[in-house]
Amino acid sequence: MHDLTLIVTLAGGLAFALLLGALTRRLGLSTLVGYMLAGIVVGPNTPGFVADQSLASQLAEIGVILLMFGVGLHFHPQELLRVWRLAVPGAVAQSLVAGVAGWAAARAFGWSHAAGAVFGMALAVASTVVLMRMLVERDRLSSRDGHVAVGWLIVEDFFTVAALVVLPVLASDTADARGLGSALLLALGKVAAFVAIVMLVGTRLVSRLLERMAGTRSAELFTLTVFVVALGVAVLASEVFHVSVALGAFFAGLVVGQSRFGPQAAADMAPFRDVFTALFFVSVGMLFNPALVMQQPALVLTVLGIVLLLKPLVAVVIVLLLRSNWRTAATVGVGLAQIGEFSFILASLGLSLGVLPKEALDALVVAAIVSIALNPVLFRLVERWLPKERAPSDEEPPLASAFLPGEPVAAVVLAGYRSLGRRVVQRCAQAGIPLCVVQHEASEALEGLPGGVAQVYGDPGRADVLAAAGLAQARVLVVADMPLVDKMQVCRTARRLNPRLEIIGAALTDAEAAWLRDFGAEFVCDALDEQTEQITRAIRARL
Repeated sequence: MHDLTLIVTLAGGLAFALLLGALTRRLGLSTLVGYMLAGIVVGPNTPGFVADQSLASQLAEIGVILLMFGVGLHFHPQELLRVWRLAVPGAVAQSLVAGVAGWAAARAFGWSHAAGAVFGMALAVASTVVLMRMLVERDRLSSRDGHVAVGWLIVEDFFTVAALVVLPVLASDTADARGLGSALLLALGKVAAFVAIVMLVGTRLVSRLLERMAGTRSAELFTLTVFVVALGVAVLASEVFHVSVALGAFFAGLVVGQSRFGPQAAADMAPFRDVFTALFFVSVGMLFNPALVMQQPALVLTVLGIVLLLKPLVAVVIVLLLRSNWRTAATVGVGLAQIGEFSFILASLGLSLGVLPKEALDALVVAAIVSIALNPVLFRLVERWLPKERAPSDEEPPLASAFLPGEPVAAVVLAGYRSLGRRVVQRCAQAGIPLCVVQHEASEALEGLPGGVAQVYGDPGRADVLAAAGLAQARVLVVADMPLVDKMQVCRTARRLNPRLEIIGAALTDAEAAWLRDFGAEFVCDALDEQTEQITRAIRARL
């Protein structure tokens, strides 16, 4: 008889996640709420089917790795430079206030100082996943408000990375300040050694490995390589340098994201990340004891007050003090009025180290379910009652898609770089037209692009890849050297990302030209017609 515990846990957890995720989505709520409710349903504290909690926790660890790997993929220091005057001081001040409030609440309920510190950090950080979904669904990601809000959360994510280093030291048995300082220095030394090896050696090795796998033109080998890099570096961090797998995964994503293969890696990992993110939130729900709401209502109300009232109010005040407008203040405030995946990463680590009591995680689950459920409602209220976003002034320049990974600023995006694509690039470069080339083949010819021409490696039919090429702000998309089915997919995806985009397609036949027009190309260049016209002109000149 085969042991089907793993399969049963996967099937049961994902089935309930699908059912309740679809239900919450139908109700206009985030699917993350459904995932946590699914965990409560299959957990040991409710009747009926009970999934294997230890297996679910191990699967959730993969979810943590992929989440932090994704953060590293999308983390680019230059993104913060555009909004640092608001995002950096705002995030520091707001996190400090929320962290102190969480620590004070923990001490009031009799917890230790270390538990209070972990609890405060978990309450201070909001969910980047939730915020990004809200901004994308409301077409606010490319606005100034969206840029500031996402920049704010990127700073908070960086605090989470730092907390992953400090937390094991806080959990140590070191009694005096000198011993604590030595332990902290030792931990920082291990992290520094790990980061140095990954960034100096890993960057070259990973880039060469991805280059070689891309050169095979095998999508599955490239995806498998990215997956192995994410898991492998996370395991290396844990087993060799004794730092958390989450921290290792973050730097693995940072290494891959800095290469020209970052956009395609992000697109390939998205389905895996989504599945294991669902398992992560299911596992969090499995740890929740619903009886806490009745047993300790004061704790639940205190946590909800910090997340839903204190954090947004402090953020609004800080943004206004930094002389921004009410709409930006409200968007940032609403965006921070929730907690999510990083809160649970910190809390789960604190729980495993014996620092945080079990009821702390229960309170965080309640706060996450309530705050994530209310977040779309709060965003709708902001959009209804506040004035529309004004056009940026000379003192406040527009921020063109600051938070799309590796995004170049180009008026024209070219998909397909072979004989025709090379000629288009040369002509645009000579004319001084900003251009970004998207190419799915790791061709050495891309290394010889004219100066000022940006490049993105990846499948131009994938939304993440086109977004990384700056399609949302581009004015023209040229669809050149690729099969018709790929051209159709590129046109469909591009039209969804940027409805105002002008699409120019290159067709080889009349039928292909008709298909491209049906899929949104405003101008289609028929290669045979152009050649025929040139030959005709040459004939006339010689008669």
